Amino acid sequence: MDLVALGIYALLGVFTGLMAGLLGIGGGLIVVPALAWLFTAQGTVDHAHLMQVAVGTSLATILLTSIGSVWSHHRQGSVDWGILKRILAGLVIGSIAGSYLAHYLPSDVLKKLFGVIEILIALQMTFGRQPAPHRQLPGLPGMTVTGSGIGVLSSIMGMGGGAVSTPFFVWCNVPIRKAIATSAAIGLPAAIAGSAAYVLTGWNTAGLPPMSLGYVYLPAWLGIGLMSILFAKVGAQLTHRLPVPVLKKIFSILLIVLGARMLLS
Repeated sequence: MDLVALGIYALLGVFTGLMAGLLGIGGGLIVVPALAWLFTAQGTVDHAHLMQVAVGTSLATILLTSIGSVWSHHRQGSVDWGILKRILAGLVIGSIAGSYLAHYLPSDVLKKLFGVIEILIALQMTFGRQPAPHRQLPGLPGMTVTGSGIGVLSSIMGMGGGAVSTPFFVWCNVPIRKAIATSAAIGLPAAIAGSAAYVLTGWNTAGLPPMSLGYVYLPAWLGIGLMSILFAKVGAQLTHRLPVPVLKKIFSILLIVLGARMLLS
């Protein structure tokens, strides 16, 4: 472990924290490609497990970053805990299943899958709009299935899942403020379950770097997670001073570039 790598992890945490605070977008879409590139450049991780470590580490950072976000939304009374209770079982099951799926997928396949999904999310950010409310939230079986899908996506992308859950909640007549806050809240149990599964599936895997806990690389986890906590607050304070819609368009272009690079590399 060298100081250059630690510095890069810290800078990555600064950037992802600012984007999370400014745009309400989880860092996994940036962290995973950045870690995949950095691990390759430094030879930190065996190629066979490159994406598993990048995704597992990214997902684990959500444990740190989402706690403050959830608490803030809770204090404002924005989280609908009833929705969280109904979606929780499926969310946990899906997060664990997604982590195990990622464990058994070849790293190159996981990279291509990540690239495709990242580009789709970026295109939705660029051209899409929040769906008009058309229905009510489904019953417990429907919420369980929905939670499972969000959990799988969260675990294979190393992100909180808000890119999917927020539009879904809005479509189901949840007010946008509650939809965003509740999406932030479901990111925490998804991260806990998914990260635990990445630790377990990678526990005795050969070829992982020192200072790893399964597929979670601890130096990157701490460097990114701690700095993103600090700078998410800064990003939130800048939302009224910077042109957020313009920044969101620029950010979506960056995601398309990163997704294309994941597909082509």
